[in-house]
Amino acid sequence: MPLTTFALVRHGQTDWNAQRRLQGSTDIPLNDVGRGQARDAVAVLSGYEWDAIVSSPLSRAAETAEVIAAGLGLSVTRLVPELTERSFGPAEGLQDGPELDALRIPGGFRGAETEDDAADRGLGALEALAEEFHGGHVLVVAHGSLLRVTLSRMAGQPLQRVDNAALNLAHHHAVDGWQLECFNGERLTADASV
Repeated sequence: MPLTTFALVRHGQTDWNAQRRLQGSTDIPLNDVGRGQARDAVAVLSGYEWDAIVSSPLSRAAETAEVIAAGLGLSVTRLVPELTERSFGPAEGLQDGPELDALRIPGGFRGAETEDDAADRGLGALEALAEEFHGGHVLVVAHGSLLRVTLSRMAGQPLQRVDNAALNLAHHHAVDGWQLECFNGERLTADASV
């Protein structure tokens, strides 16, 4: 059975990223650095022929996808609501400090989507895309926390921060599941399968 290959890319930088504020599902646009990161990602992604480019509907991801698609001479296939960033509830917009600390609970923040729920949602969206584009190449633009928890689930181990506009490469096999090949632009040395 053929593999379905995914490039999983976090959107480019926003002002809130630069200020180290939690964005979550708040719709914050790209800044000029983020647009440059999206343009730079084209060189890495041009080594593949993409059957589809999909994105979260939040503007920072959608614009990143549009910039990348234009650089590849393609268009965005569609926006996928299930790829929206994990909701951080009342913690959104906050920086590290007493106000954010007051909302902390094990595994996240009070009133936020749990990591497990976000990973379920992210993996479910990718599995639906794997079925739809079976054996193809799918470029997905989404968000740092959603990608981190989804890729961690794929790898069967906790992964750290997902960098803006860095390549994360994964393969889906209908029988054997997921294999994470590349994280934050670095090839993994051992198989990381679910």
